[in-house]
This record gives sequence, structure tokens and C-alpha cells, in this order.
Amino acid sequence: MIANPGSPALNGVTKPQTEERTDPMPKITRRNFVNGSLLALGGTLLPSMGQRAMASLDTTYYPPGATGLRGSHPGSNDAAHSRAWGQRTDWGPVQNHNEVFDLVIVGAGLSGLAAARFYQQQHGSDKKILILDNHDDFGGHAKRNEHDIDGHSLIGYGGSQTLVEPLHASPVIKALFDDIGVDLARFDTAFDQGFYKRHNLGAVTYFNAETYGQDTLVKHPFCNYYNYIEGLPGAQVSDATAVAQTPLSAAGKQQLLRVLKGGMHKLPVPEAERETYSQTHKYFDYLKNTLEIDDPAVLHMARNSGLDWSNSGTELLTIAEAKECGALGFAPVPVFDENNPYIYHYPDGNAGVARALVKKLIPQVAAGDTAEALVTARFDYSQLDRASNSVRIRLNSTAVNVQHVGDPSSSDAVTIQYVQNAQAHRVSAKNVIMACYNMMIPHIVSDLPRHQAEALGQQLKSPLIYTTVGLRHWRAFKDRGIGMAMCPGNLHQAVLMDFPVSLGDYQYTQSPDNPCVIQMISCPYGETPGESQAEQYKQARYTMLGRNFSDYEADIRIHLSGLLGAKQFDFDRDVASITVNRWAHGYAVAGPGDSAAIGRQPFGRITIANSDSAPAADAIAAMMMGHRAVGELT
Repeated sequence: MIANPGSPALNGVTKPQTEERTDPMPKITRRNFVNGSLLALGGTLLPSMGQRAMASLDTTYYPPGATGLRGSHPGSNDAAHSRAWGQRTDWGPVQNHNEVFDLVIVGAGLSGLAAARFYQQQHGSDKKILILDNHDDFGGHAKRNEHDIDGHSLIGYGGSQTLVEPLHASPVIKALFDDIGVDLARFDTAFDQGFYKRHNLGAVTYFNAETYGQDTLVKHPFCNYYNYIEGLPGAQVSDATAVAQTPLSAAGKQQLLRVLKGGMHKLPVPEAERETYSQTHKYFDYLKNTLEIDDPAVLHMARNSGLDWSNSGTELLTIAEAKECGALGFAPVPVFDENNPYIYHYPDGNAGVARALVKKLIPQVAAGDTAEALVTARFDYSQLDRASNSVRIRLNSTAVNVQHVGDPSSSDAVTIQYVQNAQAHRVSAKNVIMACYNMMIPHIVSDLPRHQAEALGQQLKSPLIYTTVGLRHWRAFKDRGIGMAMCPGNLHQAVLMDFPVSLGDYQYTQSPDNPCVIQMISCPYGETPGESQAEQYKQARYTMLGRNFSDYEADIRIHLSGLLGAKQFDFDRDVASITVNRWAHGYAVAGPGDSAAIGRQPFGRITIANSDSAPAADAIAAMMMGHRAVGELT
């Protein structure tokens, strides 16, 4: 992922932030430089983005270049948690700026950004729109990570990964892509599907010493997770050979092979009844009762074999759900149809789409007229919230109270109170779209009808950790033949070479001697198998947010050192940067019955968007929800 000579510089830092700070203006020391405070072009050092909201952004403000703890970064959820958990309503004197907008959107993710563009298209580009977001960057989960590795500027993604089946998208989304310069045809050649085979990189499984007794690499993925990486070979040895190479006990090896030979044909019902049976019986009951699996190590492998395709430990899945997500014991199946391969991926994931939307809404933010041209563009964040803009994006701003003026059924205005840098502010609007985390809406829109608030409260989000690591070379990956490693005993259950995409001035790494960015994916489920999704998410979220960066760094050090071995890899020598993108509220998970449909109903001059309202953990669905919410405005 090396930028071509002469391409625009991408700002980054070379070492991550190790500690969270609370002082508003920390002293600048050598430690700041090596631990990931914002390093601006020209050498100006800013306080970390998560530590200090900036009321007015200048040209040195550049969150994509920050490393350390990102995603739900320190400070991003403080006001929201005070409102939801502490029932706080008073943030001191409220600054009323007498700003009146045609539309205020709460949430600058893909849904909110798309809603702003749809509103312009329907009502005119002169309409005044304000977009508020509690994070230090726009895009929501579509997070851009930039790594500066010894002068090489590399790009990665910290959340929303790829456009899924965009060729099947509605005409509304295809027209939006045309409008903002997203050319789907370019990915046919931009995504190098021959990269993995050319370098003999495949799907493997890594058994760590802490969980399984010894560090062992087996060239077999033992699940279908690799199947979404186009061009990545699967098992390089037979099931029997792979099982024999695992560090499991003799009984465990026998049971693992039994699982791999299992499948729908093993279900204890006639063939005509298998589909119905699989939809009504649990995957773990099938493992324990039908296949007689009781080895803890095998069950641990199975529990972690669904990752973010399952949104939970697989013990909560039905057999049909486990089969669909490719859990342990089910034969590889195509993830997508042949006309929609999993290749629609910008170097920064769906942040490429978010940036194209922002460029359309605020043209002066960067040079370039297409999403491809914007890949290496440095955005000028000082342009986001100028009074002269028709559309303004106000970051580090958490909405805490959204309320109609008068009776919602006849009101002609809504007031919006938000908190920025511990200071309360108020603006007003003719209409509001809540494109934020839907479970927060009842705490913000306090006069919602009770049944609607209850329905919104039943929606869930699974926690996720997407970590990007800047390496000075990837010789160890080449030497060990690793394109993607399943790691069932680790915090990050998958490690992979980033998708091989070259667009515009940006070229993906070609040689193992060149720097690259790798992805490490964690889907924490909670420590107690069998508990409900909500309880597991709560436990995992608490643990996730309780870790400092140093905890993550130590875990990554042990993980990569064991996976890659000492022959070609030395952590201190080879790791240049780490960005840990924690998403306490990651993928949307549907609540019971029609609760999502009830929760997203219009309320006076307030409508509801975000992928939660679909509900679907999908970028295209998020943008469609923005379109629906615009259409429902009074």
C-alpha cells in the first residue's frame, strides 16, 4: 500500500498513544511524539482528538492521521453516557447561537451524510443543513486510518469495510453513486484478485500457546471466514492432515475431524425435514448431541468460527445460521453471487464513500471530483463548519436533547441542544433526522411516544474491534504463507493482509520487502457461553472500554510474535504504528419482531435513519435509511 512518488502526502504518526490523558492541554514531550498525539504537517503538535473537542477546526486538525485508541475514542461517548446512564440534563449555561437550519442531522455516518445529499436533491442545494457528530471525524464506522511508515503513506480502514453486493442496490443508491463519483466498474481491475495466489498466501489457523499449549500454525482455516476474501486460497492440506497437525489432544483431534465430516446430512431427521430442523435447533446442540462433541478446545474453536458474520458466539446460533455464516464443520459455500464479488473496497474501506459524500456536500474540503481521485487527497477540516457553507459538519458535538417547540403534531420547529467541549449549545431547525445509534434516541428525544421508545430500546449493537497495524515489511507473512489467519484463542480472532486494492495515485504493496497495513479483527462475545446476546455484548463492551492502549499493544505484541515467529519477525523492529478502532456499538442486530419498524416511525418533524433502523449492518442499507428518513419529513 505504498503511495506512488509524487502523490499527495498523507499525514500520519509512527507510534501509538499509550495512555489516555485528561488534562486539556498536555505538555509536549518526546513521549507525545512516540505515543501518537496528532502530528500535523509542518511539525505542529495538537492534543489527541479524543481528549479535546475543538470548537473551530484549523488546517492542522486531521483525525485520519491519529493512531492509538480510535473508533469510540476516549471522550467520544462521555456526554452520551452521562445522559443515558446518569440521566444528566444540566450542562450549565446554554449558548444559544440563534442558528436556524432547514435540517439538522444527528450523526455524520454514511446514513446521515447520504440523507444530507438526498435532502439537497429534493429541496435544493441552497437549503441550510447542519450535521452533528460526537466523534472527532465524520463517517461513523466508515473510519479512515492513515499510517506513516518511514516516510511511506499507507491507508487502512477502521470499521465499515466494503460495499456488499452493490450491483444489486436500488436505483436510488446507484444514482447516488453516480452523483458522488463512485465508479463500481473500477474495482474489476483495482482489486488484484491474483495477489494471494501469486505470493502463495492462503487461509490458515493459528493456535496460540496460552490457549492450546503451544504455538502452532496449520494451513487450513477450519471455517469459511476466508471465503469473503476474493482470490484467497482455502485449505492447503486435507482435513485429516490438518487435524493431525493441531495441538489438540488425541480425543480432541478425533472430535474435530468428526465435526469436519459433519454437515446437514448428519441431522437426525429425513432429508425433507432438514431445512426446517436446522432453523429451529441450536448449532451447539447439534455439535454436542448429534456429533457428541465435548472437548473444550474444539467447542472453543467452534464458538469463535463465526466472527462478525454471526454477530455472536456461535452457541447462540441455529444450525441454519451457523451454516450461513460458515461456522466450523460446514463446507465452503460462496458468500456472494458471481456477479457481486467481494471486491468493492476502497483502500480506506467505506470511508472512501463517506469522503465522496462530504466532498459533494462541501466542495472546498478537498481537491478531486471522484471517489478515486479523493483516495490520496488530504481533507481540510477547517472547511467543514464555515458559516458560508450550505452544509456544515460540526464534529465533537453530542446531541443531548432534541425537542419540538410546542405540540409535536402541529409544531413548526425543533430545538437541538448539544455538548461540545463540556459546553452546552442550542440551535433550531425546521426538521431533524436522527441518524445516530437508535438505542440512544429515547434518551435524546425525550417526548417520544412510549411504545416507540420501548421499541428503539430493544435494538442491539454488537461490539467490534478493528485494529490496523503498520508493518515495515511483510516478509514473515510471505515466509509462512499467511493471507488470512483464524486465531480462535486470541482477542483478535482473525489477522489478514489488507485487501489488495490500487486506485488513483495509490498502489497496494507489491513486494514483501515493502511496508504494508494488516488488519486484526476482534468480535468479543462475553466470557460466559450461552448468555443472551444483550448480556454478552454488555460484558464485552465493558471489558473493551476498560482496556488502555498499552493493554491492546501488549496483546498484539504476543499475538503477532507467536503467529509470525522469530525467524522473520521482531515486533519492536517491524511494527511502525498501531491504530485500535474500538466500536462499543458496532454492527446493527435486529431486535425482536417488528420493533425496528415501530422504532423508526416519524415523530412530528423528527425522522429516524441509521443502519439500526433497517436493521442491517450494511453501508448500502444505512444510506437507504437516510433516503427513507428524508422522504418522511413533513
